[in-house]
Amino acid sequence: MLRLGILVSGGGTNLQSIIDKIQNGYLAGCGIVTVVSSKTGVYALERAQKHNIPSAVISKKSFGSMEEYDSALIAHFKQYEVELVVLAGFLSMLGQAFVDTYRNRIINIHPSLIPSFCGKGYYGIIPHQKALEYGVKVTGATVHFVDLEYDSGPIILQKAVEVKPDDTPESLQLRVMQEAEWELLPKAIRLYKENRLILEGRKVRIE
Repeated sequence: MLRLGILVSGGGTNLQSIIDKIQNGYLAGCGIVTVVSSKTGVYALERAQKHNIPSAVISKKSFGSMEEYDSALIAHFKQYEVELVVLAGFLSMLGQAFVDTYRNRIINIHPSLIPSFCGKGYYGIIPHQKALEYGVKVTGATVHFVDLEYDSGPIILQKAVEVKPDDTPESLQLRVMQEAEWELLPKAIRLYKENRLILEGRKVRIE
């Protein structure tokens, strides 16, 4: 079984998409062994509890340095023998030690077509607000490997979503989740499980 550790910061809709795909057999041979939230009181933790998945809150604010925070995350993930780290709406920055420990074993979902509307400060509703402000005709979502910079690791999958004339940031956000995010993140996990993701420098080849 591919042991997944999921990092969350909010409602956990992407977490739910993974849970659903495990349950319906799409992610056969995969299991979520722990869910870690960056803050208390988020609905993602209730989703984990509902499905009897061990969960924890490890907040960067609780530690005096990035190194201490990284050490706590690493210790937790090693305790659960996590093999693939999945950022599913996770808003905290990861440090050097964590990224090095799980090099090429951390993936993230971002709600835009990177390199558009990404980087520091582009999270939650903001990429969708910016897409509408710029008047783009398509936006979408991207799954990528994680490195030390925000949204800058090698791209694994992308899917475009049409921007409609009457869209609000909220309606666009929902459609990007429904049409792209909830499909791409489980697909990337499946490709990883099947050893079909081949890193060639900054590019990812899918076999």
